[in-house]
Amino acid sequence: MKRLILIRHAKSDWDEPFNGDHGRRLNARGHAAAQRVGAWLAEKGYLPDHVQCSTATRCMETWDEIRQASGLGLTPEYVQGIYHASSDVMMTVLNRAEGDTVMMLGHNPGIADFAERLIKGPPPDHEKFFQYPTASVTILDFDVNDWAYVNFGEGKLVTFVTPKDLAQ
Repeated sequence: MKRLILIRHAKSDWDEPFNGDHGRRLNARGHAAAQRVGAWLAEKGYLPDHVQCSTATRCMETWDEIRQASGLGLTPEYVQGIYHASSDVMMTVLNRAEGDTVMMLGHNPGIADFAERLIKGPPPDHEKFFQYPTASVTILDFDVNDWAYVNFGEGKLVTFVTPKDLAQ
């Protein structure tokens, strides 16, 4: 069995126009949300052994906050191709992943579409799933022995949460 942890980057700051989109950093709310997500992942035991992360600054900072809050010591695989990728590109990246539990940090709209297309059966009964707010997490299990065999419509939904859910 393989487990996928899909996370959209946390809330970023739009106040630094000279950084461009790729260089946008997290704002204070984003840092706090990513820390909450990391602590929740550790508390639930949803910890990856491989991380695929967009090279955008806001994704790398999201990973750093999650890593610190969860106590993980992993070095992520930074993948330029995840930056604003379509769900088809994200599948190509996932299909070459290593480890049993992979975390992928990316961007909307691709990550929302990817999560939706991976689920076998109905989507989660959560009003925010199709909007996929910043720092939202979808966890899916796949009955395969190698990531190369993961296809759309085959993921068993474990959970979907937003940072707001974790703050309650």
